[in-house]
Amino acid sequence: MTPARSSYDVVIVGGGHNGLVAAAYLARAGRSVLVLERQPQVGGAAVSERVFAGVDARLSRYSYLVSLLPRSIVTDLGLRFETRRRAVSSYTPVGEDGLLVSSAPAQTEASFARLTGSDREYRAWRRFYASTGQLARRVFPTLTLPLPSEEALRHIVDDAATWEALFERPLGETIESTFADDTVRGVVLTDALIGTFTHAHDPSLRQNRCFLYHVIGGGTGDWDVPIGGMGALTGALAEAARAAGAEIVTGCEVTSVGTDGETAEVGHVDGKVGARHVLANVAPYTLAGLLGEAPPQKPEGAQVKINMLLRRLPRLRDARVDPREAFAGTFHIGESYAQLDRAYGEAAIGRIPSAPPAEIYCHTLTDPTILSPELAARGAHTLTLFGLHARAKLFAADHASVKAEFVHATLAQLDSVLAEPIADCLAKDEDGAPCLEAKTPIELEREVGLPGGHIFHRDLAFPYLPEDADPADPAARWGVATGHRNVFLCGAGAIRGGGVSGIPGHNAAMAVLAAGQAG
Repeated sequence: MTPARSSYDVVIVGGGHNGLVAAAYLARAGRSVLVLERQPQVGGAAVSERVFAGVDARLSRYSYLVSLLPRSIVTDLGLRFETRRRAVSSYTPVGEDGLLVSSAPAQTEASFARLTGSDREYRAWRRFYASTGQLARRVFPTLTLPLPSEEALRHIVDDAATWEALFERPLGETIESTFADDTVRGVVLTDALIGTFTHAHDPSLRQNRCFLYHVIGGGTGDWDVPIGGMGALTGALAEAARAAGAEIVTGCEVTSVGTDGETAEVGHVDGKVGARHVLANVAPYTLAGLLGEAPPQKPEGAQVKINMLLRRLPRLRDARVDPREAFAGTFHIGESYAQLDRAYGEAAIGRIPSAPPAEIYCHTLTDPTILSPELAARGAHTLTLFGLHARAKLFAADHASVKAEFVHATLAQLDSVLAEPIADCLAKDEDGAPCLEAKTPIELEREVGLPGGHIFHRDLAFPYLPEDADPADPAARWGVATGHRNVFLCGAGAIRGGGVSGIPGHNAAMAVLAAGQAG
């Protein structure tokens, strides 16, 4: 399939969810829009697929939860898409006990007291997350507005202590001064490490930036389940873009981008097409190659994703907690503060962590619609495991053997907190193979086009205008600038990118419209 025209107002490179958001907004504004996607289908990492042969279960294969998607985008584009709140925030097994954080304050308080021996940690937890909740309510609405200056964002936050803790000094200092318990400290720190290879005291504050985006989503910090799986969002966005008049061409890899600042030409496997603006829904590293420029340092991802289908949920060593409750939220393994630090140190010197940290959740406890009625009736469930500190360099020399070793070590760490091996609970596909697949950073690069397997395309940035940015430039003002007047980022590598949010796509579309008005 080839484009229908030789030139468009906007050509979008990459049909991931952010590219589809941009396409829908711009087509609704009357622009001619072409989306070029190299895969046979759109969605990028936000897809649902039948992963296991002969098994009717549509798993969110790569990205899997939603927090940062603004309700305004869903409303503006008329999307038929919904998410559902999880009743449990997290469960962290500790020996024969565990820490349960649920929507019931009394239950959570009792769990803290039983694990830590007093009410001190629970009171500190309440105060800490009250402050991040206030931060979320104030900062999240700014993500779909032009970037504020650093000073303006500080004024919006209007809390000197929170600003200093999250924007100015390493998060580890705040965690250690606020909490005493190793498990509690670890549960807090994990939100600073998702997709980010770093540690609590990193002076670059990469951990702070990751933590910030993990606690401000939706103005609440909640991470919700996409009903119907992540592919439901992609499908709704593609439908909205096409309905508005955007053209989407799949199976069409972009090979080059050329620009003189006023007009652009996008080369693809079947020819070339002209554009007034190009929106790059690819990583800045990838875009540099398309432009024929020297690329920046290649990003490095640091996670392993394991998808599983179970015949039934496993029993826990902690008999007080129902597995349906423990796995409904985020189930932490190997993620105490000390364990996270040790795993980082081992990975930093090129070793597979001896106790790989990971977090798990069960989509089907909140949304069983991704299973066929027959599977749901038999009690089948999915498990999504996200392993931390699995840096790409660990897999570079001998991918197959290191992957097998990493998966084995991760499942062994999971087994250590279960009353039965997870292997005994796995369903089988039509060939009799266990329903388990793992994706390393190397495979994420190959399959989804993420350089180094970095799920955010590059390190996250604080959501304010860089000091050297020109606030009069629409692309800079919206956080999507590339150094070329008519080529904008619209993917996770934009300022305020990362996660399944649609925010970079929205902001790139706004920058195109603003540039048109300025012209």
